[in-house]
Amino acid sequence: MSYRAVKRLMDLFCASFGLLLLSGVMIWAAVMIRRRMSSPAIFSQVRAGKDGAAFRLYKFRSMTDERDASGQLLPDERRLTDLGKWLRRTSIDELPQLWNVIKGDMSIVGPRPLLMEYVPLYSEMERRRLDALPGITGWAQVNGRNAISWQEKFALDVWYVDNRSISLDVRIILLTIKKALLREGISAQGDATMPRFTGSGDRSDDA
Repeated sequence: MSYRAVKRLMDLFCASFGLLLLSGVMIWAAVMIRRRMSSPAIFSQVRAGKDGAAFRLYKFRSMTDERDASGQLLPDERRLTDLGKWLRRTSIDELPQLWNVIKGDMSIVGPRPLLMEYVPLYSEMERRRLDALPGITGWAQVNGRNAISWQEKFALDVWYVDNRSISLDVRIILLTIKKALLREGISAQGDATMPRFTGSGDRSDDA
């Protein structure tokens, strides 16, 4: 059986098992978000998938929709709630992406899906990260996540694309569990969430 077929079967098993195992946590998170941040509990956003194709990614909300007098959203650090910070530290905010995996938009392991507006900013090397399905976790996430630079993150993503295998995916999943327990690399130094990518030379963003 090919790598692609085995990976898809592993994705379906892990995502289905995860949804069943963590359904109570997800229901609790949704209720708490609606109580403290109002509806909806789920945040969705169009991201770049394999080959740059657009898809809608789902996450639990971690920020309010507070705006200033002119109607512009307040800075992330003003809108990020205590509950939202906790959801990010524990990676519970990422759990709705298990549905993206079942749909086939994402894999459990792969380069993180970033905003569509970033795609034209990629160098030729950086664009190679789009050769694989995006993942809930990836090689960059277990090697620094948001505490590393954009260049380091993209280099790790491309390394994964060139060296992907089932054994590597299993290793990344195990390392992800460890990182989640240690709560490492949630945000870039000096930022409440993540700085935006404006081209090579910026610091990292985790979607």
